[in-house]
Amino acid sequence: MNLNRPPILTALAIIILSLTIHASAEWNEQVLYNFQGKPDAATPAGGVVFDKQGNLYGATVDGGAGGEGAVFELSPPRQKSGVWTETILYSFQPTQEYKDGAFPTSGVIIDASGNLYGVTAYGGSGNCTLLGNVVGCGVAYEISPPVQKGGHWTETILYSFQGGNDGQVGNGNLVFDKAGHLYGATLYGGGYGSCNAPYYQYCGTVLELTPPKQKGGAWTEQVLYSFQGGTDGANPNGGLILDKKGTIYGTTWSGGNQGCGTAWSTGCGTAFALLSSKNGESTEQVLHVFGMVSNDGANPAAGLVRGLNGVLYGTTKAGGASSFGAVFAMATSLGNASSWTETVLYSFTDAEDGQSPMDALSAGSNGTLYGTTYQGLGTSQYGNVFQLTPPAKKKRRWKFDVLYGFGNHPPSNGAQLAAGLALDSKGRLYGTTQYGGTGQECGSGNCGVIFEISH
Repeated sequence: MNLNRPPILTALAIIILSLTIHASAEWNEQVLYNFQGKPDAATPAGGVVFDKQGNLYGATVDGGAGGEGAVFELSPPRQKSGVWTETILYSFQPTQEYKDGAFPTSGVIIDASGNLYGVTAYGGSGNCTLLGNVVGCGVAYEISPPVQKGGHWTETILYSFQGGNDGQVGNGNLVFDKAGHLYGATLYGGGYGSCNAPYYQYCGTVLELTPPKQKGGAWTEQVLYSFQGGTDGANPNGGLILDKKGTIYGTTWSGGNQGCGTAWSTGCGTAFALLSSKNGESTEQVLHVFGMVSNDGANPAAGLVRGLNGVLYGTTKAGGASSFGAVFAMATSLGNASSWTETVLYSFTDAEDGQSPMDALSAGSNGTLYGTTYQGLGTSQYGNVFQLTPPAKKKRRWKFDVLYGFGNHPPSNGAQLAAGLALDSKGRLYGTTQYGGTGQECGSGNCGVIFEISH
């Protein structure tokens, strides 16, 4: 079962956008692993994350022994000519029999002890229904490594969403603060607005999970903000950013009430900040409403990433000059920290440059941005990996490069990229595709792959 996502800026503002596509023939792809489907994992829910030993971790929407998703580890070969080895760390079980969660909707994050954290769309103890069936409201979970090498990994439910005034359908990656608190989002729930009724209720939440004071105790959840589905936004994407003052930054898929209406939502989405207060509640500041001006982006499907000088960067699935998505930058105006301005850095054309970026960007140490597109034409038919390089001088253009197009090869090399990228110390990029590969248990779309792009 797949859950589609609902499916100094003064200097930036004067940058002229470059629509020139530079193809890079120096980058090559290597498929590290082909998902095979149940009982193996299938359909990656997000990207991958490294541990200190160079192992990769992630989650999948489908597959696993129970068919409702899995968390996996991919270990590098011991010898240079060897192959990567996949291990299923945990398989989510059928929601009617177990309450452990079902259908992860994000990748995982990792702490210093090697514990993994993520969210699911369904399962848990909540009484949410879909098409007349109780499917649960989703959970936030932890997967812990064994005490002794070779033992089993253990899943712990940190919190079961309850729907109603609480959240429903966890979405996007979680994020830690320095105190060990987790922050995340749910697509629905919160008690306000009407988004995708009657299938789901309300318009989403941003939440905080506080760890227990004593080991073995229960985590506690607090809804920091409930979206009302109007000008404040609706259906938050997760993948939040925290600053030193405790301000939370993110995006919503819909809301804002600027066009982009569908049968279940209104608006092209927003970028927002949640300002913390002493009583624990948060006040929302809408930083930008997408679609308000010509050629603006629309419907961001992922969160933001912080670049140099505190500038925030993101992508939109739609909008832009050609309506095929865009990359944008946001920063405060000089001397006014409460005033934000958005600049579209690049508009996709549905040609060799691709279309419909579906996840967050990754920022390199020199300000370079890396991302993926879901599809396109020609060499980007099945999606691509791209790079945006900032100008060396003001008033110059950002340079757009396609590093690798997945239309260069048949879908056995992977197809449809909907996750961000992980960078290693040698400049190699790692990611996942939702479909493609050699797995035979997922129908004609295949089961997805984990890949490496290098030069």
